[in-house]
Order: sequence, then C-alpha cells, then structure tokens
Amino acid sequence: MVALLQLVVVGFVLLTVVYVALSIWSRRVRRMKLENAWYDEGQPGEQDAFVEQGLRDYDGSLRRKLILGVYVVPILVIGTIIYLTNFH
Repeated sequence: MVALLQLVVVGFVLLTVVYVALSIWSRRVRRMKLENAWYDEGQPGEQDAFVEQGLRDYDGSLRRKLILGVYVVPILVIGTIIYLTNFH
C-alpha cells in the first residue's frame, strides 16, 4: 500500500511539472504566432492589445484543454496495465 501511495504522489508531482512546462511552452508559441500575425495583417491597432485578445481566445480554446491529457493518458495506461496484470 505504501508503494502505491509513493507511485501516486511521485507520479502526480512529475505530471504536474510536465503540465506546467507544456502549458508555458504552448502559451509562448501562441504568443509568437500572434505577434507574427499582427505584422502579417498590416499591424492593425496596438500590438499588445492584439496579442492579449488572442491569448484570451486561446485560454478558452480546445487546444488549451487538451493539455490536461498529460494527467489523463498516463493514469489510463497505468490503470489498464494494472488491471490486465492482476485480473485478466
């Protein structure tokens, strides 16, 4: 039981680190694309406002929510392996 608790705690910490790093990287990539789009579209309005609006749209997007798969996929894989090893 202690080994399972250790696996859960260490796994959660590692997945959280991966999630945070992936979120920061994804947001940085989106910011760069928005800055490039601002230049490509002929610099409509103020750049900071354009980028901030694009990031607000990104925060509510499906792509942002898919990053939560960092938690879901490993848990499903480990759960499936444990089930198949012990009960099948």
